[in-house]
Amino acid sequence: MMQSFIVEHYLNKDVDVYCGGPDVFKGNVEACADNVLTLNSEGKLTHIAIDKIIAIWGQ
Repeated sequence: MMQSFIVEHYLNKDVDVYCGGPDVFKGNVEACADNVLTLNSEGKLTHIAIDKIIAIWGQ
């Protein structure tokens, strides 16, 4: 359910993703498939397990 929400609202948009702790992941949503969110930040890809996401918001 979260995967379809991310694809519908945030695909190809810049976001911040919070998974707990002090870190916030930032980047452009490249893909969201197989329960993994892929962010691109200056050419570096970050893959985040969707079930670990606490909050996501546009930049």
